[in-house]
Amino acid sequence: MNLRISNSVIYFFGALGGLLFGYDTGVISGAILFIRKTLHLQAFGQGIVVSAILIGAIIGSAISGPLTDRLGRKKVVLAAALIFCIGAIGSALSPSTGVLVFFRIVLGVAVGTASTMVPMYLAEMAPTRIRGALSSLNQLMITIGILLAYIINYVFTPSQAWRWMLGLAFVPGAILFIGMLFLPESPRWLLKHGNEQEARQVLNHLRKGEGVEEELSDIKRTNELEQGGWQEVKAKWVRPAIWLAIGLAVFQQIIGCNTVIYYAPTTFTEVGLGSAAAILGTVGIGSVQVIMTLIAVRLIDRVGRKPLLVAGSIGMSLSLFVLGIANAALGKSAATGWLTLICLAVYIFFFSISWGPVVWVMLSEIFPLGIRGVGMGIGAVANWAANLVVSLTFPAMLDALGISTVFIIYGAMGILALIFVIGKVTETKGRSLEQIEFDLRSRVSET
Repeated sequence: MNLRISNSVIYFFGALGGLLFGYDTGVISGAILFIRKTLHLQAFGQGIVVSAILIGAIIGSAISGPLTDRLGRKKVVLAAALIFCIGAIGSALSPSTGVLVFFRIVLGVAVGTASTMVPMYLAEMAPTRIRGALSSLNQLMITIGILLAYIINYVFTPSQAWRWMLGLAFVPGAILFIGMLFLPESPRWLLKHGNEQEARQVLNHLRKGEGVEEELSDIKRTNELEQGGWQEVKAKWVRPAIWLAIGLAVFQQIIGCNTVIYYAPTTFTEVGLGSAAAILGTVGIGSVQVIMTLIAVRLIDRVGRKPLLVAGSIGMSLSLFVLGIANAALGKSAATGWLTLICLAVYIFFFSISWGPVVWVMLSEIFPLGIRGVGMGIGAVANWAANLVVSLTFPAMLDALGISTVFIIYGAMGILALIFVIGKVTETKGRSLEQIEFDLRSRVSET
């Protein structure tokens, strides 16, 4: 175990899987404009190519959770990095739609694994007072990956070189694999599996020797209460966490966030912008997303998780309602296109300070240690399944209902998300992972 590397390097490489997550989900938004021409895809075919990665993500989320509880966080991330590299090269070299769909599914396995592992690893390594900020590095890396994908799309738009757009994901995949070789295992996983001495070494390095024995004691105490495995997943006291995770994960998707990420250029061309302007507009949206996620990193441990979710739900819904009504009133034109760009930028503004980072942070916090991998997997599977439904149906809904009705529907989902947050979400700011678990046990025992 090499602990000579700095904490900032540990957190950077721990979060780097998020960049690949963002790049591989975001790059298809521009590439699909040229893939559909090369492979002669209709609306449903476009939906399949875009959504194939989500099928793999469901698989990756489902298998990575139990695997990480058994094998450790580090080994599973290393495997995901290799799969990222294989999927990127395979997608770039695909000679047909079927082969492209297959390698997009392969990429999805890595994306689903990263969505489960990265926030969990960061949460378990981070000190309580800045756990939200460090866990939010996952979302920051996702947004940087998406912005990088948009920029690469713009660079290769004149040549319509969609194979290069997809293939360049190999580079960060290789960097992630090399970097993870030097990172320590999660101290909580180490202690759960009887490696107390190594867990103490890692915590001493991460905490600079402060409060290590107290933290070890809290982790041991939770370990003594847990059975682990599926038996504990079915326990009555865990059910509120399961339902909260599923609700947060599903609402993050059905308020339409990934229609912006995957189909922003398609949306802009639909309302009157050319391909180059559409992709450039998407770069602008990606820039807003990165900037606001940086702000969210600073806010999440100060303002709290629940207030951010409430504010985000309101802002996102209002922007979608304005977008839908304006498009119905003004029709297809360049002015409508730029108004759509503004509305989607406002939407991304609110998403990036709320539902984007907060959902993944909370999913990494609310489950007990013994089933954290399984619990994160359940939340991630729900997230990717909802993502799949939204992504598959968006092109067909756009054709059948028009852009105005589609975005008004997503706005209504934002109102439902607001009601869910107010009624079901409990604040986790400022509490250790062990305190959150103790509180969950005590709340259920009182009912």
